[in-house]
Amino acid sequence: MKSGKKLLRFLKPYWYWALLAPLLMMGEVGLDLVQPRLIERIVDVGLAQNDLSIVLNTGFLMIGVALAAAVAGVGCTVFAVLASEAFGADVRSTLFRKVQSLSFANVDALETGSLVTRLTNDVDQVQNAVATLLRIMVRGPVMMIGSLVMAILTGPELAPLFLVLMPLVAIVVGVIIHKAFPLFKQVQGKVDGLNTVMQESLMGVRVVKAFVRGEHEEVRFADANDELMALAIKAARTVALGWPLLMLILQVGIAAVLWFGGVRVVEGSMQLGQIIAFINYLLRTLMSMVMVTMLIMHISRAEASAQRIDEVLESEPVVKNRPAALKTFPTTFGAAAATSRPSVGPGNGSALGLSDELSKPAGRDGQVGHNGDGVRPLGRVTFENVTFGYDGDDHQPVLNGLSFAAEPGQTVAILGATGAGKSSLIHLIPRFYDVQEGRVTLDGVDVRDLDKELLRRNVAVALQEPLLFSGTIRDNIRYGRPDASDVEVEAAARMARAHDFIVEFPEGYDTILGQRGVNLSGGQKQRLAIARALLVDPAVLILDDSTSSVDVETEAEIQAELAEFVKARGEQPRTTFIVAQRISTVLTADKILVLDGGAVAAEGTHSELLSSSDIYREIYDSQLGEGVMDHG
Repeated sequence: MKSGKKLLRFLKPYWYWALLAPLLMMGEVGLDLVQPRLIERIVDVGLAQNDLSIVLNTGFLMIGVALAAAVAGVGCTVFAVLASEAFGADVRSTLFRKVQSLSFANVDALETGSLVTRLTNDVDQVQNAVATLLRIMVRGPVMMIGSLVMAILTGPELAPLFLVLMPLVAIVVGVIIHKAFPLFKQVQGKVDGLNTVMQESLMGVRVVKAFVRGEHEEVRFADANDELMALAIKAARTVALGWPLLMLILQVGIAAVLWFGGVRVVEGSMQLGQIIAFINYLLRTLMSMVMVTMLIMHISRAEASAQRIDEVLESEPVVKNRPAALKTFPTTFGAAAATSRPSVGPGNGSALGLSDELSKPAGRDGQVGHNGDGVRPLGRVTFENVTFGYDGDDHQPVLNGLSFAAEPGQTVAILGATGAGKSSLIHLIPRFYDVQEGRVTLDGVDVRDLDKELLRRNVAVALQEPLLFSGTIRDNIRYGRPDASDVEVEAAARMARAHDFIVEFPEGYDTILGQRGVNLSGGQKQRLAIARALLVDPAVLILDDSTSSVDVETEAEIQAELAEFVKARGEQPRTTFIVAQRISTVLTADKILVLDGGAVAAEGTHSELLSSSDIYREIYDSQLGEGVMDHG
């Protein structure tokens, strides 16, 4: 129950609701315990003496007590729901924030499908347990103890029956808990599996249809669904099998009371009303034990969910800020360039169409990526003997002893076969992952010595598979700069060659995108992702095969715009990394890195590599169909 106790801290802000609920339940239980004694009074006094006034007065009193108990019960439920819902909302929010703070490696290990289950189903389980706890935590034990005391007071001669019946109920309950708890924990794991299959099938529905694999996906889902159903049935059956035994114990108890009590009634040592009241208290005592059992079962199942939630909350980001991480860039990072940045509005760099506002130095509330003094990095990126693997030392490194430098204003292209480590390389620059050995530096400072937020505000990434959010096109473009003006948004869209297709929509930039941009083509989504990255105005721009779905002509236009964009800062140009599969994308790059086996196999310009690198020449010939002699 350790994980569950940890989560109870989320209930502290709502202690008044959490306190009122059990207090009201205690009132309801106290009033309920009075009812059997009132019945006893009606039978043994009112009916025995044939006194109608006693019967009526006691009957009205019973109705009043019942109404008061109902009010207390409703109040308990209301406050329990208020507390549990607020508790669940806080847990969900905290869990979501925690997931957002985790590193890529953490998310890889926890898996998306599992995280969705933890944020939804697991939180619901714990929330329901809290609601149940606030209602039954008091009712069950208090009713059990109160009924036992009242039964002993009502019929002390029959009290020894409890010494037999209660241990029997406790044994049945213990066996149920022992058998069912591990099963409920496994059920949550099966829910993870089902969510994963469902997410993969829905997100990849186009691939499924393209390869006519609908039946295959139905079988996958059916298998996961059947496994979940079978385990859930097994868990429910384990609990259900205990009910007949509990009912049998109750029936045996009632029969014993009637037998032994009947003898005493005949002897005259007990009255009929006492027997009726004792049976009521017996039933309440044993049913309260069952109620406590169900509470324990509910808590046990919730504990399995609480453990999974706590696993996420206790996760420490693999990539995190060092204690002395720099919150601002040193002035040596190019203060002079920041204070003399040229305007790139219509009068200077009109091909870009950027507004004057984008070219001005800003304070903390201004341009993203700047410090209060307007200082920003020059953009010199170096890899110094970098070794990196996704599984640490357990598997072969993806990058092994890799070293190179990208100077400010350079466009560095990265080529290589699938699995050569291209995307892994660029993921190390904004610290999506950390190196195992060596270091990655920005203007000579290890990126691990920089605050993550500061670093990432100055490094913008456009990925091959762009993720767009539901909302307008305008909001998606300015996702990295929510305060960007409409003029700046349009300028970024023009540079990414997205403006023309955007204005063709009836709503233009206010067009609502479906989930993941489902109403756009692959090339359109990539161009919006490029516009989003450009609008951030980064010191380092990373394009991870981000024009793979764009036609060659449009790609050439984007490359020309990017060339102007990169050089537009005069003394402070932008540094660009381009990961590409098409060699036509990188022909004009200042430096081309050819990766092979996680290391730099060749480095140079296009013409240099044609004459010096067999790997590059092979790639060039295979794509463009021209030999070295033809290219000169």
